[in-house]
Amino acid sequence: MTNSRAEQALSLPEALRPWVAGISTVAAVGPPEEAFVHLPDVGTKVVVRVGVGGHRDVLAVGPRVRASYHDGKALASCVEVRLTPGTAQPLLGVPAVSLVGKVVPLGELPGDMARRLNRELRWLEPEETVGHLADVLPERLTETSGRAELVRAGVDAMSVRIGRTPGQVGQVARELAVSERQLRNLFAEGVGLSPKHYARINRVHAVLTHATTAPWAELAAATGYYDQSHMTSDFRALMGVPPRSYFTGRLPAATPCQAGPRA
Repeated sequence: MTNSRAEQALSLPEALRPWVAGISTVAAVGPPEEAFVHLPDVGTKVVVRVGVGGHRDVLAVGPRVRASYHDGKALASCVEVRLTPGTAQPLLGVPAVSLVGKVVPLGELPGDMARRLNRELRWLEPEETVGHLADVLPERLTETSGRAELVRAGVDAMSVRIGRTPGQVGQVARELAVSERQLRNLFAEGVGLSPKHYARINRVHAVLTHATTAPWAELAAATGYYDQSHMTSDFRALMGVPPRSYFTGRLPAATPCQAGPRA
């Protein structure tokens, strides 16, 4: 089972960096019947999707808390705009927590900016998307708020870097001079997940990235787990199977992949 898609990151203009973490084009590769996995994802995205029949829609895609395994289908190509933590509320009109596990047509969200962006992005070619966003977002969104800055500082402190143990919730709250309850509220609004759930997904992504570079026990220590057993338990909870099974192809049964909403 593979992710049958070719992804290319596009150059991100400096003008977009307060609100956009990255923009990429994604195209289907391989036969439609090939099965694939959706990994857990801590980000909120705006996706401009082009179906195999040419149908276009613009979607808001929320964080995904667990992996899912799917039978193949005719895949779409798309442009994915990954928002920075704290951008969902001002741009889409909803807190990130309201989008967890959801794929929603952008035009159905309550924010005026979301509906306007839906109309503008729907018919743009991929190479036009970056330039358009660089033209309009700085005019429509104010500079990053203090709440968004706190969220991003918290995200940075709780993210895995090999060789640096990510902070614990209480420690990060103290560093940011907020209570743990305030930190949880900030994460719910700006990320969509609790700080602990964000950290769990981030650590599992680190395991997925570095699994071939170190023995399991060393990898567990480098990514902030108590021990290898803790890493295995977390990985199984989010991915459905333990690490060794995942990397040897012993995966959960695939389910049909839904086409998703149409705008």
